[in-house]
Amino acid sequence: MTLLIVIIVLALIFDYINGFHDAANSIATVVSTKVLTPFQAVVWAAFFNFVAYWIFQDHAVANTISKTVNKEFITLNVILAGLIAAIFWNLLTWWYGIPSSSSHTLIGGFAGAAFAHALVDLGGNFSWGKIVENDTIIKTVIFIILAPLIGMAISIFITIVTVTRNMFLRMGIIIAATALTVMLFDSFEQSKMETGFKKFIKLDKYQAEYEKTLSAYTLNKDDLKASEELAAAEKKMNKAKEIYLSLEPKISEYDKIGADSIASFAYNNKLLQDIEVSKLKDEIRNANNFLVLEALSADNTQKKKEYDTVKLLTEKYKEPVKQFLKKEIGIDSALVAINSIYPIDPKNTERVKKKIEKYDIKKSLVKDIEKSNNSNIVWGIIFTSILFMLVYLYVEKIRTPTAASVANMFKKLQLFSSAAFSIGHGGNDAQKVMGIIGAALIANGNIQDFNQLPNWVPVACYLAIGIGTMSGGWKIVKTMGTKITKVTPLEGVAAETAGAFTLFFTGQMGIPVSTTHTITGSIIGVGATKRLSAVRWGVTSSLLVAWILTIPVSAILAALSYWIITLF
Repeated sequence: MTLLIVIIVLALIFDYINGFHDAANSIATVVSTKVLTPFQAVVWAAFFNFVAYWIFQDHAVANTISKTVNKEFITLNVILAGLIAAIFWNLLTWWYGIPSSSSHTLIGGFAGAAFAHALVDLGGNFSWGKIVENDTIIKTVIFIILAPLIGMAISIFITIVTVTRNMFLRMGIIIAATALTVMLFDSFEQSKMETGFKKFIKLDKYQAEYEKTLSAYTLNKDDLKASEELAAAEKKMNKAKEIYLSLEPKISEYDKIGADSIASFAYNNKLLQDIEVSKLKDEIRNANNFLVLEALSADNTQKKKEYDTVKLLTEKYKEPVKQFLKKEIGIDSALVAINSIYPIDPKNTERVKKKIEKYDIKKSLVKDIEKSNNSNIVWGIIFTSILFMLVYLYVEKIRTPTAASVANMFKKLQLFSSAAFSIGHGGNDAQKVMGIIGAALIANGNIQDFNQLPNWVPVACYLAIGIGTMSGGWKIVKTMGTKITKVTPLEGVAAETAGAFTLFFTGQMGIPVSTTHTITGSIIGVGATKRLSAVRWGVTSSLLVAWILTIPVSAILAALSYWIITLF
């Protein structure tokens, strides 16, 4: 428990460092254009970092980070070593004014420590490709290039649209772009709901089990046990598929009928019966320290044997759970039956009883579906478009446009665009630390998966990054706000809006991108719209080298940290 507390404290310290390290991303343009003073800018950015807590509901980025390393290779020592390396690299790059990526530092550190654990403690007798989630690493590496390019493209587009002289053409482009963006985010919502529902009914788990048993059967088709296991896995998978296909049309109508209607339909049509039994069974054994035993079994042979036995026995909890849910027996009788299968520790009896009494499969499904709801973001995009159009109309049609009035308009708009980028920064970067704390809680056996993350974790992470932002990062502000290219208020609005959109876009996809890379690409984009020579390409090439080095250097530092930790 002490080590877990140390890790949580270090994670929040990293979050704080991330805040002042990346404060420059949120405030560089608004400070360099003198719209706000440095102090006003960091307070403004910190406030909107914390506002992100109410906007990002599904924590997709955090979930991705927590799964960077496969579960069997995650230990508290691995997480500790990764954090130490990430903190060291962040402080080093901050000291030298290099806007490196806190996200990639964390991912590199986590992966490097896991590889060290595999080599030092497990002897390396396994497939190295199974240590990390290749999809996560590949996506992250790809978006080292894509994130700044997307930011650059959007900032160029916004700048060109803004300077378009024909007001009606400009309005038409904004409306069309907004409609396409809303459609894109609606498709993200639909995709995430479908993926989340598959996980809720364990279809993804059953498909993985089927593929595993099919591989075993293919190797030895005469093995009766392998044949039986394949048939059982196929049966569970097909039943889950039937439930999914029955509810898929309802999920696609979420915007019309809502989560309550979907959950009620599923419950009333008895589509959740089996999964209700399975999930309540999990709740009961987890309340009896099953997850703690699983965590201890990771590197303890004796505990592994005990865990395997307990896992097999507690599967039989399903029968009394089923009887209780059908109201064939009361809660006291259910507890007696459960105890006869595998005893509940007396100190956990009340906790188990509360889990049984309070469990509601419909509420669980509603909560799971609503996590994917991105209506806050969609309405924010619509509001932004309307605001821009009204401001353009007022300044250019209602009032007589002058150079001073136009410049003043963009200064005011920059307050809005910097706020939007700060929300994206908070939502993207605070989630990365949530992912690390979630991985630590899973590794220590406190929770089973990321969906059970306690409410205090996101609150603490958003608060820590907000306070960190208030501490500022002036060396990096100078690099971002003046060294890459000189930024005007118009270009500041374009860069920050482009950066915000990119962060919202990648956040919906669950891809942990760098806010540093994103805003840098956006600033380069607005500079390039004037002329290519307006961008100081020597500075940007130096930044690119730092970006490329971040993951491998962090991984090496984490491996060394893990080795030192094992000595003590």
